[in-house]
Amino acid sequence: MSKFLSKKYQGLQAYVPGEQPKERKYVKLNTNESPFQPSKKAQELAKEQLQKCMLYSDPDCKELCSLLAKKLGVGTENVIVGNGSDEILNFAFMAYCGGETPAVFPDITYGFYKVFADLHGAKKTELPLREDFTVNLEDYKQAKGTVFLANPNAPTGLALSVAEVEELLAADSGRIVVIDEAYVDFGWESCVPLIQKYGNLLVSQTFSKSRSLAGARLGVGIASREIIEDLNRIKYSTNPYNVNRMTAAAGVGSLLDTEYFEACRNKIIANREWTAEQLKALGFTMTESQGNFLFVRHEKIGGQELYLKLKEKGILVRHFAQERICEYNRITVGSPKEMETLVKALKEIVCER
Repeated sequence: MSKFLSKKYQGLQAYVPGEQPKERKYVKLNTNESPFQPSKKAQELAKEQLQKCMLYSDPDCKELCSLLAKKLGVGTENVIVGNGSDEILNFAFMAYCGGETPAVFPDITYGFYKVFADLHGAKKTELPLREDFTVNLEDYKQAKGTVFLANPNAPTGLALSVAEVEELLAADSGRIVVIDEAYVDFGWESCVPLIQKYGNLLVSQTFSKSRSLAGARLGVGIASREIIEDLNRIKYSTNPYNVNRMTAAAGVGSLLDTEYFEACRNKIIANREWTAEQLKALGFTMTESQGNFLFVRHEKIGGQELYLKLKEKGILVRHFAQERICEYNRITVGSPKEMETLVKALKEIVCER
C-alpha cells in the first residue's frame, strides 16, 4: 500500500472474489454464475441502448423499477436498483450500521458482510451457526444491531422459512433486518410480501444468478418507502447513475422473458438434484442446498486436496479456508454437460483412493 492511504483503511481485508483464471479454459463451477446466456430479449434491448451511451442513463431507472414493482407486487416507491445487490447491501451498511449500532450476521456466510462492516468502521457481532450450519433464530431475536442474513445462506445453501423471518422482525421492531435473497429463485420462498407488514425489513435480490446477468451487475432492494428513501439519499450522494443504460435495458428484457427465466431456473434445479444424487453415491455428504450450488465434503478426501485435484483436471470449485468449513467445497450447478464432466472427474478421484 502507499504511504498516502488513510489510516482507517490500512487494516482493511478486502473481499476475495472467486478465481477468474485466464491461463487455460476451465469448467467454471466456483462463482455461482448461470451456465445459460441472458435471454434474447435482454440482449436485444441492451444492444439498442449501446447506440445511446453518449447520454447518461436514467438515474431513477423508471421503466425497470416499474416493471420490477409489478412483478414483485409492491409499489415503485418500494424499489431501488443498484450496481449488483452488493451495492444495495453496501448502502444498507452505510445507512444502518456504525456508532453504537453493530452489524449482526453469521460466522459462516457471504464474505462481503464482514468487509462492508470494516469498510464503514462498524462493530461486528458474528453469531455462530449450529453444528449443522443452521441459523439459531433465538440468537438473532436477542441480538442488538442491524441483522444481515443471506437466505438461502452462502455457502451452505440453507434457509430460514418466511415464518421464522417474521418472528425475527416482530421480536424487535426497533432495528433493521436485511434479508439477502441472492439465491431465492432456486427453490425458496421470498420474504418480499412481509415489507407490507414490517417497516424494519429490507430485502435484496440480484439478477446475477437466476437471470444470467452476473456480468451486467444489477441488484434490487425492496422495502418500505421510508427505507428506500434512506437508500436513495445515499445513492444520490455517491453515484446517481449507478445502473448503466445497457444493464437497465437487459434487466427489463430479462423480466419480460418469463418463460426463458423459468426454463433456465428449472434446469438448474434439476441439475442440482441430479448432481447431488450422483455425489451421494460416491460417498459425499452435503447440506440440503436451496441455491444454485452444492456444499459438499468427503470423509476420505480433504477439502483443499479435492479442490486442487479438480483444478488439475480443469474444473474450478470454491474452497474456503475457514476452520469450520475447510473440509467442504462449494460447487456451482452448471449445465448438464458440465455436471457430467464434474461427476466423471470425482469418480476418478474417489477411485484413486
